[in-house]
Amino acid sequence: MKLTVPVLMSLTAGYIDTAGFLALQGLFTAHVTGNFVTLGAALVLGTSGAVAKLLALPVFCSVILVTRLAAFSLPKLGLPILRTTLSLQVLLLIAGAALAIHAGPAQKGDEVVSILAGMVLVAAMAIQNAASRIHLASAPPTTLMTGSTTQIMIDIADLVRGLEGDARLAAKARVSKMFANVAAFAIGCAAGAILYSYLKMWCFVIPPILAFVPILMNATREPV
Repeated sequence: MKLTVPVLMSLTAGYIDTAGFLALQGLFTAHVTGNFVTLGAALVLGTSGAVAKLLALPVFCSVILVTRLAAFSLPKLGLPILRTTLSLQVLLLIAGAALAIHAGPAQKGDEVVSILAGMVLVAAMAIQNAASRIHLASAPPTTLMTGSTTQIMIDIADLVRGLEGDARLAAKARVSKMFANVAAFAIGCAAGAILYSYLKMWCFVIPPILAFVPILMNATREPV
């Protein structure tokens, strides 16, 4: 599996989504629409974390809106859009890690520090989602794997059926690219769960490191 920018971003997304879910009372930081389900569960079961789940989607949407608008000013400042955007994501992941560690493993989901930690991490993943859709549009999504998995299965079925020519080559290339992202996301999920079990809130020191690697790669150097 080649470590491209989208693959590394998928690895980060899987890790932070799982670690956030385990550490922050069931909060999804990357797959924010999943919070509708956990919000309903929290309200019915009387568990904590409802406020963070309620805020996640508007925070996510607001950050994407601001990121998109701010990106138009970056070339005027001589800054590469994708690299600058990903750098901001790293800073937010660092801040989120600091807040999560400060909150500690015994925190309640509705405590102010816990909510702040969750929303900062949601903002970081909103930036990644925006960067992925705007600047890496030809690559598979880096946070939502349902669509990619569906397309992989469709392409495999077509290949088994006997797809030929250019269509066969395109399907094989698409399967290879999407499988790499899905595999990276799954590895990130496993790593997030395992490291949370050993490190608790200190597991959040890993995502800023993972997110920093794509910034060093050639694919993020030029303005888009």
